[in-house]
Amino acid sequence: MIIRDATEADLAAVLDIYNDAVANTTAIWNETLVDLANRQDWFAARMARGFPVLVADKDGTIGGYASYGDWRPFEGFRQTVEHSVYVHRDHRGSGIGRKLMTSLVERAATGGIHVMIAAIESGNSASIRLHEQLGFRVAGQFSEVGSKFGRWLDLTCMELKLPAA
Repeated sequence: MIIRDATEADLAAVLDIYNDAVANTTAIWNETLVDLANRQDWFAARMARGFPVLVADKDGTIGGYASYGDWRPFEGFRQTVEHSVYVHRDHRGSGIGRKLMTSLVERAATGGIHVMIAAIESGNSASIRLHEQLGFRVAGQFSEVGSKFGRWLDLTCMELKLPAA
């Protein structure tokens, strides 16, 4: 398994992982599946801003992806990003998420990012635990700020301060 920069050719696999998370998990609070054009636009926007999109590739099979983008769209927040990491349903629990996150944190640290923000559905203990193991700390929790699958969702916010590059 290698972690590498995504290409346009990876977007069909990214789309599959994203839509599975939309349809079957509370990792993404969207309820509408997207098409390939949506992921192409998303990818182009990330590239235009110089933000990484990483994939976990094992012999041409994409097992997950990770990226970060603007946390808030104001200049004062330009060194703070919010990230996302998603693992294909067949590869969850295999360590791919940790490898993607480790690479993403390294990329942020060398890219002039000062703080990474994670916004995690509070019931996702595996993701919270992974972030804690990587040095993130809980910065706060919001109660019932979203809903999906007919229930209210709480949001745990975590932060990681990166050393100066």
